[in-house]
Amino acid sequence: VQLQASGGGLVRAGDSLRLSCASSGRPFSNYPSWFRQAPGKEREFVAAIGWSRGNSYYADSVKGRFTISRNFASNTMSLQMNSLLPDDTAVYYCGRARLIRDGVPYGMDYWGKGTLVTVSS
Repeated sequence: VQLQASGGGLVRAGDSLRLSCASSGRPFSNYPSWFRQAPGKEREFVAAIGWSRGNSYYADSVKGRFTISRNFASNTMSLQMNSLLPDDTAVYYCGRARLIRDGVPYGMDYWGKGTLVTVSS
């Protein structure tokens, strides 16, 4: 399985951006997820979605601003990011979690290369 994230870029605070993650080699399953890593910080959870049922999970810092979705036909998942803040600046990674516990994905078994999101103030 290979995951490819795309859609990053340079935007201003308050703008929107949409990231996509495509899975090749095998259909998505379990819990496709987004994580991000800001300079000098650890990678942190952003959002996840149950591929079968579509139930979604979000980090508190992005609730109400970000929306995760999935598309069966194209075998992709997306992250719509609205009202972006400078603190959202990070490399965003898509991956697949085997399970969700207390709203947080665990057992990441696939990762894609990241896409850089830069939000200027």
